[in-house]
Amino acid sequence: QVQLVESGGGLVQPGGSLRLSCAASGGILSINAMGWYRQAPGKERELVASITGGGSTNYLAFVKRRFTISSTNAKETVYLQMNILKHEDRVVYYCYAVIKSLIVGTIDTRTYWGQGTQVTVSS
Repeated sequence: QVQLVESGGGLVQPGGSLRLSCAASGGILSINAMGWYRQAPGKERELVASITGGGSTNYLAFVKRRFTISSTNAKETVYLQMNILKHEDRVVYYCYAVIKSLIVGTIDTRTYWGQGTQVTVSS
C-alpha cells in the first residue's frame, strides 16, 4: 500500500531555513510527479512546487528564488528547501505524488497525499 511520510516542519525565525522531506513507499511501479501544496486556515490549498519524473520543476511565484524542490535519484523522496522564510510562509505543507502502483493485480495511477506538516515562522 502506497504511503507518503513527511518530515522536517517546525519553528523557524524570519529569514531562516527549513527543509521538508516526503518519502513514498509501498508497491510503487513509477512516480509521475511529486510536489508540495500549502494551505492556510480558511483558504484553498495552493501548489507551492512540483517536480516531474523527468526533473522539470514548477514554482508558485511567491516562493521562486527562495524555495527549491528536488528529488532523490530513485525519485521516491522529494525535498523542499525553504530559505528566507517569511511570516506568510507560516502554513501547513502537504506533500503529494502521482504514483503508478499495482493494486489487486491491476495497474492503478492516482494522487496520494502526505499527512501535512506545520511550518511556523516567528521571532
